Amino acid sequence: MSKDKDNRNFKLIAENRRARFDYAIEDDLECGIMLEGSEVKSMRQGGTNIAESYAAVENGELWLVNSYVAPYEQAKMFRHEERRRRKLLASRKQLADLWNATQRKGMTLVPLSMYFNDRGIAKIKLGVAKGKQLHDKRETSAKRDWNRQKARLLKENG
Repeated sequence: MSKDKDNRNFKLIAENRRARFDYAIEDDLECGIMLEGSEVKSMRQGGTNIAESYAAVENGELWLVNSYVAPYEQAKMFRHEERRRRKLLASRKQLADLWNATQRKGMTLVPLSMYFNDRGIAKIKLGVAKGKQLHDKRETSAKRDWNRQKARLLKENG
C-alpha cells in the first residue's frame, strides 16, 4: 500500500481504524464497489464512514452493509440513499473463498479502508478477520503502550 500512497491520484476516502483493535486480521482483499453517480461525487468530497459497516456473502454475491455515504447537495433529481447496501465486485474464486471463511470457519469480513486507486476508481480493502477477546485487546494495547514508551526512551538516550 505504500506504493499506492506515493501515487498522486491515490486518495484515501475512509478508514476503519478500530478494526485492527477489535479483530485479528488474517488476510485482506481488494474489491471494487458498484456506486451511483452522486455517491462518487460525495466520496470525493470526503463524506464517507465505514466504521460500523461489514461485508457479507449472500446468494453468491458480496455486499457492503451499513456503510454511510453523505448526500451530495448538488444532486437534485437523482439522490442516493445514505445507508443502502452496496454490491462489491470480486471474482468467483474469491467469493467462494470468502463464503468458505465466513460460513465454515466463523470469520468476519471487515472493511479496513476505502480509497480511489491510481486510475481514480473507488476500491475497498476487506479484511478476513476473527474477533478478539477482551484479554487479546488488553494485550494489544499493552504492546502498543510499551512500544511507545520504548521509542520515547530511545529518543531521550539517543
